[in-house]
Amino acid sequence: MALPVQFRIIQHHLRTAQEHEKRDPVVTYYCRLYAMQTGMKLDSKTPECRKFLVKLMDQLETMKKELSDNESISQEVVGNAHIENYALKLFLYADNEDRSFYTSSLLLDVLSVFGELSEENIQHRKYARWKATYIHNCLKNGETPQPGPIGMGEDEEAGPAPGIGFASGPGSAPSGPPTTNYNNIHIPPGAHAPANTPAELPPPAGGIQLSPEDFTKAQKYCKYAGSALQYEDVGTAIQNLQKALKLLTTGKE
Repeated sequence: MALPVQFRIIQHHLRTAQEHEKRDPVVTYYCRLYAMQTGMKLDSKTPECRKFLVKLMDQLETMKKELSDNESISQEVVGNAHIENYALKLFLYADNEDRSFYTSSLLLDVLSVFGELSEENIQHRKYARWKATYIHNCLKNGETPQPGPIGMGEDEEAGPAPGIGFASGPGSAPSGPPTTNYNNIHIPPGAHAPANTPAELPPPAGGIQLSPEDFTKAQKYCKYAGSALQYEDVGTAIQNLQKALKLLTTGKE
């Protein structure tokens, strides 16, 4: 069933739930519970929204029965600890593997099903969201994101990066800068590739000698493309792949 447009803010929480179905059903359950609670606040009257919420409730009831012997489901305090520990584990891991910031920030959202977030977790979420936007901007600009913890500094006042942002769900605490909506990644139609991109690249010219530096640059562009795809940024991925192809086929950037 298609996700109603009113519920786009929870689409990535639902995707996280799906990704964890086999890996960690408890995470799946609470992600869906968060999505249902948030959806109820957003729109519980529109027919398509009601239908979607009923389906989500059915999934939750089925999971609750299947996991009835799991204390993380039957005891809220245990479930709270499970989600918090997993979210913070990802948060700490994320300083070396930046992609995990995304899931970490989503799970810190999910923690709100147990009540208000602690000040510490609000700060964790703020930093995770800022760092994810920082990484996205680096990829857009063809720069290498700096791993590990870094200060927000001047970038705090930076405007939202195209195609990436955050929005706080109903009742959640305001997030830190940049004030964008990362839960609603959107790629505008027709924006998947630059308008002036040629349909085909020329075949490798005879006698072109690529230097070790050229190969390193090509690998860098491919890495940027892979990282951009992790954030569903098709446009940036295509741009970097085309740069790599041009370099390998012409020897020029």
